[in-house]
Amino acid sequence: MTKPIYVINGPNLNRLGKREPEIYGTTTLAEIETMCMDAAGDMPVRFHQSNVEGEIINWIHEAIDEGAGIIINPAGFSFTSIAILDALKMFSGPILELHISNIHKREVHYHNSFVSKVATAVIAGLGPRGYGVAVRAMADLLAEGSREPRP
Repeated sequence: MTKPIYVINGPNLNRLGKREPEIYGTTTLAEIETMCMDAAGDMPVRFHQSNVEGEIINWIHEAIDEGAGIIINPAGFSFTSIAILDALKMFSGPILELHISNIHKREVHYHNSFVSKVATAVIAGLGPRGYGVAVRAMADLLAEGSREPRP
């Protein structure tokens, strides 16, 4: 059986579609999950969201044992959580950090992501469509057998 891609979403992303639509759009997290499943084709995906840091860490631990790759939108935890960084450092496969908005065009407190320190690549600013891009990129990385993208 093929190991799944873990798609892990952080705090407040359960409010997508309602939360600051001028920044995040009107697509819901359920619609994003469908986009991920469609982009994955036959590859299994485990899709999660939590507002609780410990649950996110537990899913990363699960991915360490059972997953092929991690796509993570840590949301606000990107800029605050050493614990999530430490958990991700234990994962040997590719890690894609994802942000719906371009965090580098936003307020300065969004510019330093701890997760970026360990991510294979970062996707930011593509809106919800970034999830499909991330799933397809992850499938390519896994097919190449590489944690790092080709130059």
